[in-house]
Amino acid sequence: QRSPEKKVGGVRTMPFILANEICDRFAGAGFHANLITYLTQVLNLPLVEASNTLSNFSGTANFTPLIGAFFADSFAGRFWTITVGSVVYLMGMITITISATLPHLRPPPCPTQVNCKQASHLQLWILYISLLLSALGTGGLRPCVVMFAADQFDMNRLKKSSKWNFFNWYFVCMAFASLLALTVVVYVQDNVGWGWGLGIPTIAMALSVVAFVAGISLYRKVKPRGSPFVRVTQVVAAALKKRRIPPADDPAALYRNDELDSGISIDGNLLHSDQFKWLDRAAVKTEADMTGEGKPNLWRLATVHRVEELKTIIRVLPIWAASILLVASSSHLHSFTVQQARTMDRNLTRSFRIPPATMSIFSTFTVILGIPLYERLFVPMARRLTGNPVGVTTLQRMGIGLVINIAATAASALTETKRKEAAAAYKLLDKPAGIIPITVFLLVPQYVLHGLADVFMNVGHLEFLYDQSPESMRSTAAALYWIAIAMGNYMGTVMVSLVHRFTGPTGNWLPDRNLNRGYLDRYYWLATGVQAVNLIYYLVCVRLYKFKPIEERK
Repeated sequence: QRSPEKKVGGVRTMPFILANEICDRFAGAGFHANLITYLTQVLNLPLVEASNTLSNFSGTANFTPLIGAFFADSFAGRFWTITVGSVVYLMGMITITISATLPHLRPPPCPTQVNCKQASHLQLWILYISLLLSALGTGGLRPCVVMFAADQFDMNRLKKSSKWNFFNWYFVCMAFASLLALTVVVYVQDNVGWGWGLGIPTIAMALSVVAFVAGISLYRKVKPRGSPFVRVTQVVAAALKKRRIPPADDPAALYRNDELDSGISIDGNLLHSDQFKWLDRAAVKTEADMTGEGKPNLWRLATVHRVEELKTIIRVLPIWAASILLVASSSHLHSFTVQQARTMDRNLTRSFRIPPATMSIFSTFTVILGIPLYERLFVPMARRLTGNPVGVTTLQRMGIGLVINIAATAASALTETKRKEAAAAYKLLDKPAGIIPITVFLLVPQYVLHGLADVFMNVGHLEFLYDQSPESMRSTAAALYWIAIAMGNYMGTVMVSLVHRFTGPTGNWLPDRNLNRGYLDRYYWLATGVQAVNLIYYLVCVRLYKFKPIEERK
C-alpha cells in the first residue's frame, strides 16, 4: 500500500513552495550580485582581499549542502531542514543589513578611494559572521527545496507524461527572480544606498520563510528513514566480511526483506542488476548474519534493495563527474567576457551605456524564453522522432547541452579574435582603457548560446540526479549538483592560474592589465578543447550507463 502521505501535496502546494524559492532566489541574487562592490567601496577592502573573501565564502556555500542533505535524509526531513536553513540565512542577511545601516559598524566613506580607512576587526567579524550564517543557511536550502517540491508530485507518472516538466518550470521561476534582482536590487544599491539595497533582499527572504511555513498543512512530507551514509557503509562492510564467500548463482537466492525496506522504498523496490556483482555478497545470507531475535545484523547482511542503492550511486557518479570538468572550463568565462565588454562600445544612447556585467541578462532571457520553447516546440518534434513522451531522455538532454556549450565557447574565441583585430586596426593595442569602436552586442551570440546550454544541461542534470538516485538519497543527490559546481570552480581557478603562469611574462594569454596584448582567444580555444574531451568522456559514460531498475508500486 502507498503511504497516506500521498494524499497531500500536488499543485496546490506550489504557490507556497515557489513563493518561498522565488523570494529566496531574489534575495540571494540581490545579496551576492554586487557584494564585491560593497566590500571594496563601503568596507574599503583591497580588491584581492575582498575577492578572496567572497571566493572562500562561495566555496563554503557550495559544500554545506552536503551537510544539509545529511540532516534532511537522516532524521530532520526536508521540510524542517528548509525552514531552519531559511531562518539561519535570514539571520545572516539581517546582520549585514544592520551593519550597512548603522554608521559605527562600517568605516568612514572614502569616495576618492585614496588612503581609505579599512574596516576594523569588529566590523570585519560582523561581515564574516553574516557570510558564515548565509553559507550555513544555504546548506539547508540548496539540497532540499527543489527535491521537496518534486516530492509533492508522483514523479514516476509525470516523467511519462508529455504535458509538462516540473524541473523546466522550476528553472523558469528562478530565472525570473534572478533577472528581477540583477536589475532592480543592483540599481538600488548603486543609486539609492546599501541600507535599502541589502534591506530589500532581507525583506524578501523574511517573506519567503512566511510563505513556506504557511503551507505546512498541505505538504507531503516524506519521512527520513535513517542515514543513507550508514546504509552504504553497512553494505560495503558486509561485502568485505563475505569477500571469500562465492557469489550466489541465482539472484533470487539473495536476501530480501520488504518490511525492513518499506520506509526507503515508497516508490518501489530496486531490482537486482548484474553490475558490480562483488557487492552482491552483502546479500548472501548465512547463519551468522541473524541476531538472537531473528533480525538481520545489518553490518553483516544487506537486502537486495540496499545493495542496489549503492550500485545506483556508483553508476551515477561518472555521469555527475562530467559536469565538474564543464564548470572548470567555463567558470571564468563570465569574468573574462565582462572585461571584453568593458573595452567595447556599450552606448545605447548618447547618455546611457550598458554596464558590462549587465550583458549577462541575455543568458537569463534565453533561459526564460528557451524553456517554454523547449516544451512547446522541441519536445513535440523530438517525440515524433524518438517515440519518447518527453522527447529525449535526461542523458540525451545533457549531451545536447554539452554540445551547445562547446559552440558557445568557440563563439567566444571567434568574437575575441574579431575584437583584437579591431583594436589593432584602430591602434589601441597599447591602450587598455581605450574603447574599441566595435559594438558590445557582438557578445550576445555567446551569451545566448550559454543560456541555451543551461536549458538543456542544467535542467537535465538536476532531473537526472532526482530520477536516478535512490529515493532515500535525493537530498544528497541535489547536494552533489552543487558540489560539482564548487569542485569545478576550484579546478577552473587552477586551470586559469596554470595558463597565466606558464604562458610567460611576454605574450601571456591572460595578462593582468592589458587584455588587448593578451591571447584570450587561445584560452577560449583551450577551454573548447577541454569541453570536447569532456563530451567524449560523457558519451562513453552514457554508452555504459544502465538506468536504475525499479519495481514500481501499483
